[in-house]
Amino acid sequence: MTQIDAGTSTWLRARNDRAALRLLLQHGQLTRTQLGELSGMSKPTAGQMLTRLERAELVHRVGHVSGSRGPTAVSYGVRADRLTGVAVSMHAETIQAVVVDALDTEHPTVDIPVTGVDRSPEQDIRAAIEAASRAAQIDAKTVAVAAVGVQAAVWRDRDGLSLTDTLPGWPAEGARARIEAALHVDVTLENDVNLATMAERASGVAQHASSFALLWLGDGIGVGVDLEGVIHRGASGRAGEIGYLPLVEADGPAGRTDTTDLLGGPAVVALLEGEGPARYADRVSDLAADPSAIGILADRVALALDPVLAILDPAMVVLGGPTCRAAGESLSALVASRLSAAAHPELEVQLSDIEVSPVLLGARQVLIEQIRTRLEARIPVD
Repeated sequence: MTQIDAGTSTWLRARNDRAALRLLLQHGQLTRTQLGELSGMSKPTAGQMLTRLERAELVHRVGHVSGSRGPTAVSYGVRADRLTGVAVSMHAETIQAVVVDALDTEHPTVDIPVTGVDRSPEQDIRAAIEAASRAAQIDAKTVAVAAVGVQAAVWRDRDGLSLTDTLPGWPAEGARARIEAALHVDVTLENDVNLATMAERASGVAQHASSFALLWLGDGIGVGVDLEGVIHRGASGRAGEIGYLPLVEADGPAGRTDTTDLLGGPAVVALLEGEGPARYADRVSDLAADPSAIGILADRVALALDPVLAILDPAMVVLGGPTCRAAGESLSALVASRLSAAAHPELEVQLSDIEVSPVLLGARQVLIEQIRTRLEARIPVD
């Protein structure tokens, strides 16, 4: 962006135009009069701002508003088709993806099977962008950014990934650079549980918590840590990777030594009564009707959380992921009771109430901010 001297007419004009764009993003469609009232500018100045933004193809005329007196007024809105992004959630057998725009418009989420497919970072994300763009009926050429949730530890400074069991074909280093070079989009790689943690802070049960830890239980497990609104990732991105934390379960089956052995997908299936499919995805919903399994699960969750709480002492614990969602409120109540008895009497334990994919929701939030910042940067400065 061109450097502008503060206080000059050019600086003031660019500052006003950015303020106008932000107001349109915040409030939606506005007339010249409404923009003037919200910005504190006169109607002529508001009209000039809209004219410049329209000339830059950042806003367009979207309709007319009839008032009680006088002629109808033209309403303006931000153009969502100028620049878009794609939020991606990588799973072992599928890729989920959805288009994101500056207005946070709801677009269809697509599921792309990847079992038996040759994999690489660039191939996976290309497939995600193309499928999501088709579903949203947008031009894939408008996609400039992507936020990708991976089941791995992400060392951002080194473009490194570790614990990548569900990412065949992805290298330990350089995945982001490869995607960007091949697809000409800017990419944010983030641990999936960290993205889910961002979603909990923004729109979940932890919105008002000073700090919280999200325990995610699915096929794999992890902890997301939010300290006063900031995600704690650790020096190499491994903060919260408790799946390999050694534990000893009292009276537990022999050979179970870490949290994944106690709380991962196969362990949950083993707890369930009756005959049924062995795949976690096919059985996890049965938890709701199995109070015995939920009771054992609560014991194991409390055991896994104990070292986390001893180090972090968060104000809240959020239980998320398919296992916790399937077990429901009874699991959170039992966990709260067990932790209270184990010297954590003031700790609040909540079940996540986010219905849609928290990973995609967190990725959307990352992208909306990036897209809006990029749109502001396109405002002319001369």
